[in-house]
Amino acid sequence: MQSRRLEYAEATRQALVDSAVELFTERGYTGTSLDEIAKLARVTKGALYHHFSGKQALFEAAFDAVETRVMAHLGAIVAGPGDPWQTAMAGIEAYVKVCLEPSFQRIVIHEAPVVMGWEAWRECEERYSFGVLRAAIKSLIDAGEIEDMPVEITTQLLFGALSAGAHAIASATDPEQAGAEVARAVSRVVTGLRRRDNDPAGRPAAGGASR
Repeated sequence: MQSRRLEYAEATRQALVDSAVELFTERGYTGTSLDEIAKLARVTKGALYHHFSGKQALFEAAFDAVETRVMAHLGAIVAGPGDPWQTAMAGIEAYVKVCLEPSFQRIVIHEAPVVMGWEAWRECEERYSFGVLRAAIKSLIDAGEIEDMPVEITTQLLFGALSAGAHAIASATDPEQAGAEVARAVSRVVTGLRRRDNDPAGRPAAGGASR
């Protein structure tokens, strides 16, 4: 019985979070009510309050759900098998594609800084995105692909560039075009850190080029 209760409670919570992600993506934070979320999740409002103290707590859970899914996807790409340079470039391309996803755009980029507050949002972003980026940079340094740079400082600088790129994509009238431009610009920045002896011509290779 105890196990069934736990399973039911977890299923109820997951249904609420899934419904919150769907409605916050479609209507935004202010345009979504707790009654609508409970109705979509097919639970009572009392059950909602059993799991969440209010609308902001539910939004934060939706934010965590989107970020967890995205970072697991990006982390798998960056840590995947193959040439470190290619996987790093693939990670940049994947991040840009993520920035085109409606749930990531609306919840993580547009709504979260306002609902959660800038500082809290920034701390969460560093907890999710920063770790994946740091691991990618350290992998490139360890593999001798880029110069031996200070990992933390380099990560902070590139993290800032990617964050700015995400906002540019989410705010653009043509997100697809903006995404292509951001990918090209960030790839160029990362390529500028590449060791010259990794390019047959003795110059930093273009973004995405292999050794």
